[in-house]
Amino acid sequence: MLQKTDRIEAWRQTMEDVREEIAQVIVGQSETVEQMLWCVFAGGHALLEGIPGLGKTMLVRSAADALDLPFSRIQFTPDLMPSDITGTDMIHFGNAGGVSSEFRAGPLFGSIVLADEINRATPKTQSALLEAMQEKTVTIGGTTHRLPEPFFVLATQNPLENEGTYPLPEAQLDRFLLKLDVDYPSPDELKEIIRRTTASSQRQAVKRADAAALLEIQRGAREVLVSEDVLDYAVRLLMMTHPDQGDSPESVKRYVRFGSGPRGLQAMIAVSKVRAIVKGRMHVSTGDLVAAAKPAMRHRLLLNFEGQAEGVSPDTLVDDILARLEPSR
Repeated sequence: MLQKTDRIEAWRQTMEDVREEIAQVIVGQSETVEQMLWCVFAGGHALLEGIPGLGKTMLVRSAADALDLPFSRIQFTPDLMPSDITGTDMIHFGNAGGVSSEFRAGPLFGSIVLADEINRATPKTQSALLEAMQEKTVTIGGTTHRLPEPFFVLATQNPLENEGTYPLPEAQLDRFLLKLDVDYPSPDELKEIIRRTTASSQRQAVKRADAAALLEIQRGAREVLVSEDVLDYAVRLLMMTHPDQGDSPESVKRYVRFGSGPRGLQAMIAVSKVRAIVKGRMHVSTGDLVAAAKPAMRHRLLLNFEGQAEGVSPDTLVDDILARLEPSR
């Protein structure tokens, strides 16, 4: 039986191996890769936002390859129906007049599901993901089918185009553990992307972990300790996202309509536990919470009209909150 310190080191090394393998395929985007892996090893879903062509699909595909998990890609379009992603019951008519049905699973039955351009689907189809993301089951014709374990939805959306899109409702946004911003590459990264993508052959990620190792780390992360002081810090951070709190920054009071709900706190703690393991610890620090705050909160802050009109970034509001908390850290 491995000692706890040995287990932590083994988990940390596994996550580092996966991160390094993805980095062999994806140019740059180190922060996005790291945060996506926090999300996966915490057992949550992630929303990746960025303009087309930044490698979001390749990033998710590479993660599936490095973790040796079944990968499924769904291209969301306005005419996509819920049954197109969940599956449907097929009716078979026998020669003797008998009738039988068979469930034919849809692309949602994968371990890592890429929901590409999720905001292009209608709300009816988007809502079909709700049960899957929360309960990890799909109900067809009154029969509930369990999704494979592990199961992750990694969705992408394009922030530039509004025509033909259906913004995700707050209830569905809240189902995503983290929202990740995929940044534009630097000039040097652009040159390296061209070298790799126009070469005679392109490298693909290879297996560096498997489902059993992933599930073990997920269980291990739940054992990471959170002290009362650190939990108090997290609660204060969450409460300061609400404009009606007396100690909230002026920017929050001015631009925020509603702050984060309890899932925001759950997300920060879950991700901070994984980050603690990455750092070789079995306890969460306030530094872990600071690192997790933006991806956990940016999609959970609902701006008012003034905030939207002035293009206020939720990340800026989180920075203001962290600065207000700074003296007590």
